[in-house]
Amino acid sequence: MPTKHTQSRLKKEHVIWFATCGRDGRPHAVPVWFWWDGKSFLIYSVPGQKVRDIESNPKVNLHLNTDPEGNDVIRVDGTAKIDSRQAPAYKVPAYIRKYRELIKGFGWTPKVFAEQYRVAIRVRPVRFHE
Repeated sequence: MPTKHTQSRLKKEHVIWFATCGRDGRPHAVPVWFWWDGKSFLIYSVPGQKVRDIESNPKVNLHLNTDPEGNDVIRVDGTAKIDSRQAPAYKVPAYIRKYRELIKGFGWTPKVFAEQYRVAIRVRPVRFHE
């Protein structure tokens, strides 16, 4: 279980780095929006590289940005899966509350966002590095 400090950051931070590794063995790290529910991470994605990587290798790594000096490191080893039963983003109130202003800033509605970022990814943490 993550520390209280880590839990606080996971609730407040808007972006987490999501690292996958595809069939070709090359790592791919991208910033993503996420919702931490206390047990797992929910990430919505467009179909593409992340989805293909997870389908061939479910082992992933997540990490938050550090402070400017490189301190306050929080990394998570996890197992990801495509969650076809997960409701679309616009039907997840906590996710929309967290990202409403950012979604609006792109000129989208929550439903338009959910239509584009339609692949739900669930990441279960295996280990926290704090």
